[in-house]
Amino acid sequence: MNTPRNRLVKSALIHLGKKVSHQDTSHRCRALAAAFTKAAVYGGRPSRAELATDQMGRNDAADKLMVSLSNMVFQFLIPDARIGSKTHQSADITDQLVRKLFEKAVGNALRLTLDKDKWTVKQGSRLSWPIENASEGMTKILPGMQTDIEVLDRETNRNIVIDTKYTSIFTSSNYRSEMLKSGYLYQLYTYLRSQEAELGPGKSISEGMLVHPQVGASVDEFMELQGQIMRFRTVDLATRSDELEKQLTSLI
Repeated sequence: MNTPRNRLVKSALIHLGKKVSHQDTSHRCRALAAAFTKAAVYGGRPSRAELATDQMGRNDAADKLMVSLSNMVFQFLIPDARIGSKTHQSADITDQLVRKLFEKAVGNALRLTLDKDKWTVKQGSRLSWPIENASEGMTKILPGMQTDIEVLDRETNRNIVIDTKYTSIFTSSNYRSEMLKSGYLYQLYTYLRSQEAELGPGKSISEGMLVHPQVGASVDEFMELQGQIMRFRTVDLATRSDELEKQLTSLI
């Protein structure tokens, strides 16, 4: 539809296509902008008044991320952890946005640095529950499973599921000051176990990894549980870009 929000996103892609120095990224921005044109999205960047008439409804949650990013392109905003003196209502930098940016940064770094002839990096893959029998209405209420990042070594069939979390890797209890968060641990374990039957003998997902920003000391731990390796890593986002790239590559 030729809505103000779609025109905003198309305009942001055109703008980025001219500004981004990375050739592949620039080409992808131009291709996506062309896809909007093909889908009958015409006209230039909408005004603030036009955007104000395009209100986000309950069913538009998926659009919030792309609209926020598009506004950031024109406002030259880069999100960080500092508290600013102004609130940009049109660029609603939510927790969801920051988490998504962290996930994309890790996935893109792996895709760019790993040998493309050996490794396959996928982002946002949907997983299926290995259901053997269920009631008629079960599929309507069953939540979906979607991984953040999957990395496959095509030579050895080593498959790694990476789940990124933009929080501290530790929580605390009455008895311990540092402890892994049980909910994240259960989620990763479910990802690994649920895919064994589908992939077959010798092809099951062999490793899972939780990746968090580093808060305090660096964490690099693992355990093997019923044949599955689970790793727990942190990356220092405050370091130099070349050092951060080394950290992300070392995840694999």
